[in-house]
Amino acid sequence: MIVSTKLHIPHIRNALVSRPRLMHKLNEGMDAKVTLVSAQAGYGKTTALSQWAKLCSALVAWVSLDKQDNDWIQFWSYVTASIQERVPGFGKAVSSLLENGPSESSETVIKALLNELNRFTNKMVIILDDYHVIELPAIHDSLVYLLNYLPPHIHLYIASRTDLAIPTARLLAKGDLHRIVIQDLRFQLDEGLVFFRDTTDLLLTKEQVTELFRQTEGWISGLQLAAISLKRSNNIAKSIHQFSGQQHHISHYLLEEVLQHQSESMRDFLLETSILSRMNRSLCEAVTGKMNCQVQLERLEKLNLFVIPLDDQRNWYRYHHLLSDFLQQQLSRTYPDKWKQSHINAANWLENHGFEEEAVEHYLEGKQYANAVHLIEKNLQTLVQSKSVALIRWVSVLPENSFAEKPMIEMFYISVLLGVGQWEAAFRRVEQARIRFQALQEKLSDVEWNRTMGNIYFFCAVMSYLQKDLVRTSEYFELVERYIPEGSFFQTMGRNRYQGYDAFDDHLAFINDLHAAHAFLLKWIKTWEHKKEYPFIGFLYASYGKLLYEWNRLDEAELFIKQAQGRKDMQPFARILIQIAISASRIQQAKGNSNRASDLLEQLKLQINSPDYDLLMLKIEAEQACLSLQQGSTQDAFDWMQGCGLAHTDEVSMNRLTEHLALARVLSACERTHEALHLLERLNLLLSKEDRLRDRIKVLILQSVMLQRLGRDEAAIVPLEIALLLGEPEGYIRSFIDEGPIMAKLLSVYLKGQQSSRLRNTSGVSFAYVKQLLQAFHVTPEELSLKETLTEQEMRILQLIGNGFSNKEIAHQLNISGETVKSHIKNVYRKLKVNNRVQALQRAKEVEN
Repeated sequence: MIVSTKLHIPHIRNALVSRPRLMHKLNEGMDAKVTLVSAQAGYGKTTALSQWAKLCSALVAWVSLDKQDNDWIQFWSYVTASIQERVPGFGKAVSSLLENGPSESSETVIKALLNELNRFTNKMVIILDDYHVIELPAIHDSLVYLLNYLPPHIHLYIASRTDLAIPTARLLAKGDLHRIVIQDLRFQLDEGLVFFRDTTDLLLTKEQVTELFRQTEGWISGLQLAAISLKRSNNIAKSIHQFSGQQHHISHYLLEEVLQHQSESMRDFLLETSILSRMNRSLCEAVTGKMNCQVQLERLEKLNLFVIPLDDQRNWYRYHHLLSDFLQQQLSRTYPDKWKQSHINAANWLENHGFEEEAVEHYLEGKQYANAVHLIEKNLQTLVQSKSVALIRWVSVLPENSFAEKPMIEMFYISVLLGVGQWEAAFRRVEQARIRFQALQEKLSDVEWNRTMGNIYFFCAVMSYLQKDLVRTSEYFELVERYIPEGSFFQTMGRNRYQGYDAFDDHLAFINDLHAAHAFLLKWIKTWEHKKEYPFIGFLYASYGKLLYEWNRLDEAELFIKQAQGRKDMQPFARILIQIAISASRIQQAKGNSNRASDLLEQLKLQINSPDYDLLMLKIEAEQACLSLQQGSTQDAFDWMQGCGLAHTDEVSMNRLTEHLALARVLSACERTHEALHLLERLNLLLSKEDRLRDRIKVLILQSVMLQRLGRDEAAIVPLEIALLLGEPEGYIRSFIDEGPIMAKLLSVYLKGQQSSRLRNTSGVSFAYVKQLLQAFHVTPEELSLKETLTEQEMRILQLIGNGFSNKEIAHQLNISGETVKSHIKNVYRKLKVNNRVQALQRAKEVEN
């Protein structure tokens, strides 16, 4: 629901001090894309923008933000609605996309908004007040996208207590960011003299005003508070002296002074209504139980006591944040019972008038958990899709027993515990829920009980899977199939959102026993493949495709991945599409279809529909960087590394494992192998701790390859042997052969070393397994091809030599130094037993033939 008062330019009093310098500074923002008005509370950001907006010749769209707007869909709905207030009929396409919820991508929505703004030819200003309440990265990212393509006749003004949480250096460099800071907002002495002369009825001398300025440093709210306090003073000079820096928090001191001089009824009114983010007569009457609230509101406005009308009709008001914060502290600390009752009264009124999300906030503050749970349960599915950030916050503060008999909220809470990595707590809760809800069969209808138990069994299956118990997982899936054959809402919860779920999407990563996984995945794919609306199966297709790929059964893997790609039910689910498309790309690259492999990842980018588009792109672009290396495009991989925001010294995490591994590969390709090894060592420790066999094998293989590149042949054998020992029982193949010629060479050296060892084969790795891997390279241990002889980088250089490139051109192409190129060429000559370029090319041709 759009609250129209948040779209009104706040009312300003006629007696405001004229501030031509500040108005001129704000006007200068019309030459930039975005103007940031940044200062702490009490410096008049809202007042200045309101005053300027009334004078501005352009159309002004205004949004007063609050913490409820820290949600991607709600934020952009308010921005669109604010423009519609000024331009009737604007943004119908944008509104339609936003109504679809998370099934539409952030880029799609912002593009639609930009298209509408381009069609609108008049100058327009969009003002976002109190932007500091916005913390969601997805909102910041989409704002960056908007600014990148903002039409020149549209200007964004942002008021915030903090700096923008977006990159601003480039905006500043291009002149697209205009800043207005505390120094611009604070009163100058001449403005202060006018303020006291024209708006306060106080006859202060210039020296007294100067003293107040020294104490407040031009802080506007401090001067206003001082004026209110001084009106009641019998000794102005003494009072001004008391305002000195001896007070640790002058704002609290002055506010206490002001509050003490109000009547008891006014103090009660201020304290009780301070909990409201906005208020009207009816809401205030509900909160206070008194019927003279309109009179009180108008009296506060006349007193200039930090109350701001939100519309010209004086129906809605809000307190200045400075006053609101102070009063709430006073109320909660001094009158805890009144604090609680005020929230309850506010919640009841808000619920009755259709403002249910705001009502939840007040019910929680008033500790009316049953009422909060009722509203959450009533709107749960909508909240999960469009208000997940607020919902997680609400459920996290609810006492656990408050939703003990509310299965859907219980399940959501368990999913939150999983998402934040509190697995043990989730395990305990799901087991408790299973026992508790089994006992409630007589109290629930058959339909509700079946749905409840089906959801519980789904989470039991998840827990068993995370514990690597595929037998019990399968047993629970059978129960899910019995109770909710149409599937669980929670199977695809989060849909195409990134946050909280990214560590769970690569399901095969959790399972160490690939043979058991093969039987499990095939069984459930066959069980569910006939269902037309069952997108969860996409995760199983992706995992099965990866497993077959690892076993080098490429044709079979391709068949199953194509079946997944042909299903329409998975199209809205970005998290599933990414897993399927990455599997498809790797299969095509392994089959020698490099262009098709690249195209699949590019097409994937166009298919992603998510408010978290930029976050999801991180994983796709990391995959593209690895593919570029496989295809010899070192520069593309280097460009990715420059812009990915990662460093080899970063703290490693499972959530960003894909990107960490990609970074290690690119670092090594750029002759920064020592940094890559430092990163891999920490990843190995993490993966060992998390018991992730598949990814640990990949790390060990990379360590071996990189040590060999450094010429540390003996050291390279150590991690290789561990990888072989771990990989043989599960039949790992592609993880080895995807490393290319350098791995073929390592395996050949390893096999010869084992065969010639006096101790014979004591490593535990069978000769047959190593030979099987070498056969997958289409080589024998006795005959090493050119590709086994030269490293990947040496092969690239030889290819560039064949294309006629000079040493300087090769260095530029591979982003390495000229000296490094010379060193590689010397190694090529030595290995091929030649003395010049012509001989090297001829020898390479002979070996290949």
